[in-house]
Amino acid sequence: MQYGICPLSTVPVKISPEESSEMLSQLLFGEHFKVLESRKYWSKIRVSFDKTEGWILNRQLAFITEEEYHQIDNSPCSYTADLISYVENRNQLLIPILLGSSITDSTTLDIKFEGNAVKSTQNKAQLIKTALLYLNSPELHGGRTPFGIDASGFTQMVYRINGYDLLRTAVDQAAQGDALSFVEESEAGDLAFFDNSNGIIDHVGIIMDNNYIIHVNGMVRIDRLDHTGIFNNDLRNYTHKLRVIKKII
Repeated sequence: MQYGICPLSTVPVKISPEESSEMLSQLLFGEHFKVLESRKYWSKIRVSFDKTEGWILNRQLAFITEEEYHQIDNSPCSYTADLISYVENRNQLLIPILLGSSITDSTTLDIKFEGNAVKSTQNKAQLIKTALLYLNSPELHGGRTPFGIDASGFTQMVYRINGYDLLRTAVDQAAQGDALSFVEESEAGDLAFFDNSNGIIDHVGIIMDNNYIIHVNGMVRIDRLDHTGIFNNDLRNYTHKLRVIKKII
């Protein structure tokens, strides 16, 4: 078994080992993974914290030892708190990194970081404050950054920065936590899930106070939420049908 870490600001994780393949997710700087299969140009990986499996280019990864992999796994991690920060590598070159990137004690990356970071301590009270940092970020399928993000990537990153682990997709996140019977039972920071015409959960957002929700629909935006679903005031209609409210924390 081989192991790796992301040495760049973002690396696309593809469904198949082809340039034209759909992006399944993204690695952010400092995220580590197991290498399940190696080919000439591509490697199939499993991300440590959410178990996402997909393909990345070999020229966009850095290999680490098994010992370093487990050391990172078992050590506290900090996450960058600004939209854009910089780390300095061993060659004294600056690498731009994005909100929610991991600052670890990786000997392979060997970086210096002097920006703002938050410890991975659980803090539900900060969830909405963190979510607002992504406001107006464009929608991007598979994205996890302020420069392109999808619905489940958004909830995952907001929760992760505040010390809580969510899985990668909306349907998998919906299997976490405890269900609530009514919207009125929810509180800021709880998750609302929505399904399509086939009854499949395909969307998620973070509940705010006063019957608002912050979610990704074209961009990260704030809309109204009620027992029917999400009401878009710009369009004057409902865009998503409510399936379930989950209390993760």
